[in-house]
Amino acid sequence: MKNKLVVLAFLMLAAIAVTCKKPKVKLSDPNQADSLLANTPKTRAGVENLLINAYGLLDGTYTGQPTATWTTGTDNWMYGSVAGGDAYRGSNITDQGDAFALNNYIETPDNTWLDPKWQTTMQGIYYSNTVLKQLPLVKDGSLSAAEMAEVTAEARFLRGFFELELAKIWHNVPYIDETVAYDKGYKNITNTGAIWDKIEGDFSAAMAALPATQASIGRANKYAAEAFLAKTFMFDHKYTQAQPLLADLITNGVTSSGAKYALGRYADNFNPSTKNGPEGVFVIQAYVHDGTQGQNGNAGDILNFPTAGPAACCGFFKPSFSFVNAFKTDANTGLPLLDTYDASDLKNDEGLAASAAFVPTIATLDSRLDWSVGRRGIPYLDWGLMPGDTWSGGANASQATSGPYVNIKTVYYQAAQAATTENYGGWATNQATSNSYNAIRFADVLLWAAEVEVETGSLQKAEDYVNMVRSRAADPTGWVHTYKDPANPMSGYTTAPAANYKVGLYGAAGGNPSTGFTAGGQSYARKAVYFERMIELGMEGHRFFDLQRWDGLYGGPAGSGYMAGILNAYIAHEKTSLGSGTQSPMELTSAKFTTGKSEVYPIPLTEITLSGGKLKQNPGY
Repeated sequence: MKNKLVVLAFLMLAAIAVTCKKPKVKLSDPNQADSLLANTPKTRAGVENLLINAYGLLDGTYTGQPTATWTTGTDNWMYGSVAGGDAYRGSNITDQGDAFALNNYIETPDNTWLDPKWQTTMQGIYYSNTVLKQLPLVKDGSLSAAEMAEVTAEARFLRGFFELELAKIWHNVPYIDETVAYDKGYKNITNTGAIWDKIEGDFSAAMAALPATQASIGRANKYAAEAFLAKTFMFDHKYTQAQPLLADLITNGVTSSGAKYALGRYADNFNPSTKNGPEGVFVIQAYVHDGTQGQNGNAGDILNFPTAGPAACCGFFKPSFSFVNAFKTDANTGLPLLDTYDASDLKNDEGLAASAAFVPTIATLDSRLDWSVGRRGIPYLDWGLMPGDTWSGGANASQATSGPYVNIKTVYYQAAQAATTENYGGWATNQATSNSYNAIRFADVLLWAAEVEVETGSLQKAEDYVNMVRSRAADPTGWVHTYKDPANPMSGYTTAPAANYKVGLYGAAGGNPSTGFTAGGQSYARKAVYFERMIELGMEGHRFFDLQRWDGLYGGPAGSGYMAGILNAYIAHEKTSLGSGTQSPMELTSAKFTTGKSEVYPIPLTEITLSGGKLKQNPGY
């Protein structure tokens, strides 16, 4: 099997027989036997094997899965970022046609991306439950009561993680615990409504039993469980319950290795060479050069590179005009243009050949833009100035159909290519990377805390939390800088910023009392916090789900139809920007977000059929 926790120290066994392949079991088949439990030794080593397998599924991919890994990765680049307006699918107009449907909100229950995502997440639930079923069967005394308690907590954490993944995407999903016999009871599980309370129960139990630190990077600790419990409360709109958890995380939280949570350099979160830093509340590990032909790398993102440059493939995951526009700042205050950012597009090279002259904009910008988006004329890590159409267009990704920008957060540095990449499966050159995925980082926690204060507490405290995040962006030492020698980008950087960055703080902290949350009131503060999450966490798979949980249709404070309003405005804007409105077909040609339907994805038709109709389809599909 793909073992993501290569360095896992749990139980410190001298020799563990870890299976090389996960069973090719379609967990949605109601007639399957519970073969994993039957065939696993009822020993300490057997428990360890199952737990490692469960951790190995956190990235959403596994050996022998029914379809390509890019449809199932836990970073949710398609389901969270593309569908949320951060980016387009990319590549050419016919490549991954069912991804085009997802991009346009016209997917149907038989979309070929959806069932693999469901199955892969169910694999994680299956392994987590099997750990819990296995523990009482270990009778040889090799596991102490304390060890059993910790394994139970880790398995419940993992089950909560996978169930939360299901609930974010489909909302109305079955909750499957260790009491379910897969060969007898799985087909009888229904999806009658939200399961937030059950997920909260898993994370709460895990938080109570897990230690504050762990011997191995990648294992969940108490604070990771606390953060996921808070996240689930945010989806459940239980702000008063989330508040003390978030306050504790901010004051006392540490990583699994014991480092106090802190905001380091923004770019370090996306650099395989600096991963697992103090901002990593829970990081899903990726490894290369471990004998698996790259399968333990970040397999969900193997298509998400420019069409030339790093990996030279494949032109997917192209940042949108609207997302880029969001980084424009007020020339005087350095604050975001909350209401007018999309009134015009930031200067770009849409439609220009790479050989044509182009000078980037001199407008003031948030410094996070150029760590989130590759744009022409700006240093792209240590690969050189992003050249334009040869990277953003080319044979696989016409600028006219998917814009002039390329993603950057999933990409590695040229100088570290040998150490941080591998050919995925022996065919995708340098497309397997050790760029681990930040499932929750400390900035996430701070911005949740700001949300909670806006809804139930102090607007001033909410402002303070947002300003903590913005202060990092305002620090020139963390900006993209110019190259010492543009002809040799690996020679290092000057202290000169690569663009006209200006990031201000809200309220008195920024010298602008009239921009404060208290002065602006709750509505203004809410808008500012939502906007900050968009630019801080963009291209990280969160935007669609943030919009969903804020919508009044799902109990959120922003009013019913909020998500549809945001995304239909986004669609209208992008249709005028792509190809300057003259090219067709384009990424969003058929796009229309439908209120009361498009906020969640359709339950895969295959799963409904296999359940004998016990699973019910989401409204509108």
